[in-house]
Amino acid sequence: MNETLLTVVGNVATTPVYRELPTGPVARFRLAVTPRRFDAVQNTWVDGHTNFFTVWAKGMLGSNVQGSVSIGEPVIVQGRLKVRDEERGGQHWTSADIQATSVGHDLSRGTSAFRRTRGTGQQAAQQAAQQAAQQGLQEPSFEIEPDTGARQTESELVSEPVGGPVG
Repeated sequence: MNETLLTVVGNVATTPVYRELPTGPVARFRLAVTPRRFDAVQNTWVDGHTNFFTVWAKGMLGSNVQGSVSIGEPVIVQGRLKVRDEERGGQHWTSADIQATSVGHDLSRGTSAFRRTRGTGQQAAQQAAQQAAQQGLQEPSFEIEPDTGARQTESELVSEPVGGPVG
């Protein structure tokens, strides 16, 4: 298969949103990637254009992302690139998604402690949710629909606006 595989280094821009779907657990978060270069003329570091990617992690990876990744943390994401173009409400939207195969902290910028998970993805997610509740963490309301008791399908999650208007 001719898929675009990539490795991206950046910072977590949104709290991971976790869902338990009929096909298994899924987590998603936005990743901000800003290149930096040294400008010898100004003798300072200069930031380039920031690109944003929506990272999708399925299965046990999604459960582990939920329990391990927080806003602002430097991460390395490896996966398949999917670029989507769509029309919504008369506007053209383009978004770049990464179907993650691996997600980890960037240890060149800090330390991390690895904990092996045991059990199912649902158990790991429940443990992560309990830990987050103990720490007083809540998911942001701008990304989460009110819980109606109905489970969302992956296609419903994908249809949520994740990019910005182009043009």
